[in-house]
Amino acid sequence: MSEIIEKAEHFVTDLLTNTLDSNYLYHNLKHTQRVVKSTKELLNSHELADKEKEILLLATWFHDTGYTKGTTEHEQNSCAIAKEFLGAQEYPHDSQEKVCGLIMATKRYYEPQTLSEKIIRDADASHFGQKSYWETSDFLREELSLLGIADYTTEEWCNANIAMFKKEHQFYTDYAKEQWQEGKDKNLKQLIKDKKTEKEIAKKEALKAKYKFESPDRGIQTLFRVTLKNHLTLSDIADTKANILLSVNAIIISLALSNLIPKLDNPSNKYLLYPTIIFIIFSVISMVLAVLATRPNVTSGKFTKEDVNNKKVNLLFFGNFHKMTLNDYEWAIQELIRDKEYVYSSLTKDLYFLGLVLNRKYKILRWTYTIFMIGMIVSVIAFGIAFRFFGPERMTF
Repeated sequence: MSEIIEKAEHFVTDLLTNTLDSNYLYHNLKHTQRVVKSTKELLNSHELADKEKEILLLATWFHDTGYTKGTTEHEQNSCAIAKEFLGAQEYPHDSQEKVCGLIMATKRYYEPQTLSEKIIRDADASHFGQKSYWETSDFLREELSLLGIADYTTEEWCNANIAMFKKEHQFYTDYAKEQWQEGKDKNLKQLIKDKKTEKEIAKKEALKAKYKFESPDRGIQTLFRVTLKNHLTLSDIADTKANILLSVNAIIISLALSNLIPKLDNPSNKYLLYPTIIFIIFSVISMVLAVLATRPNVTSGKFTKEDVNNKKVNLLFFGNFHKMTLNDYEWAIQELIRDKEYVYSSLTKDLYFLGLVLNRKYKILRWTYTIFMIGMIVSVIAFGIAFRFFGPERMTF
C-alpha cells in the first residue's frame, strides 16, 4: 500500500467516523470499506499500471465523503474534499483530476467509458451479487426514511429493487460478470419470490379483514369466549382460596394435636381444655366447608336421542356424556353443529350452570372465611380468659 493511500484511508476513516450524520446507515464507513475491498478484488484480476491502481483506490476511498456535507450533489462535494486533501499532500494536479473523474463516474445513470470507471462502478454495486445485499438493502431503505428522502412500503421497496436489477444495473467488467452475476440473479429470484409472498399475505389479510367485518357472529363468539374464560378463571381462584384454607387449618390441627392436646393430661392444664376444643372445632368446620366448596358434583353422564332432538342436553359439559359411547356422542355433536341456535343454546347453558357453581363456591367460601376469622378471634379470647382466671398463679395476662 502506497503512503498516499494509507494517509487517505486514515483521513476518510476519521472523517466518516466523526463527521458523518448517524442517519446514514448505508452510505457510511462500512460501505466505503466494502467498496475498497471489492475494488482490490477487481484490480487483482485486471492489469493496470500501479499509478492507475493508486488513483482508482484514492477515488474509491473518497467517493462517498461528500455525504458529510449532505445528500445533494454529494459526488461534487466528494471531489472537493478529495482535492483539498490531495492538494495538501502535494499530489499531482492531473492525478487529482483523474481521481475526481472516477468519483463522478459513480453517479447514478452514468455509463462508464474506461476500464477504471467500469471497475469503480462494479465495486460500488458489488453487494448486488453478494449475500450482504439483504442487510445493505434494509439499511438503505431505513436511511432514505430517516433522511426524509422517501418512505417505501415493503411492496414498494421490493418493486424498486426488482426494477433496479432488471432495467438499470449491470456489471461491466468480465470478472464481475463471472463472479458476481450469479449471486445477483439469485437475489433477483428471491426478490420476485418475496413479492409474490407479500401479495399472497396481503390478499389473505384482506380476506381476513373482510370476513371479520362481514361476519355477524364475530362479536357473539368473542362474548362467549371471554365470558367462559372469566368464569373458569374465577373458578380457579375459588379452588385456590379453598386449598389455602385447607392447608392452613390442617397445619393448625396438626400443631394442636402434637403440641397442645398431650399437655391436657396434666391436671394443672385443665383450664386449657375448653379453649383447645373451641380452637379445633372452628378449624374442623373451616376445613369441612373448604372441602364442600371444591367437591365436584357427580351427574348421570347419559342422554337420550330425544334429549338431543329437543335440545334439552348440554353436550359441551362432560358430566352429561361421560357414560355415553363414542358413536352416540359423535352423532349428538354432528346434530349440534348443524344447528347454530343449538350451539348458542349449549354455550348459554354452559355459562349459566358455571355461574351457579361459582355462586355456590363463593357463598361457601365466604362462610368459610367468616367462620375461620371468628374462630381465630374466639379462640384467642378463650385462651386469654383461661389464662387470666383459671391458669396457674405464676401466669399473668
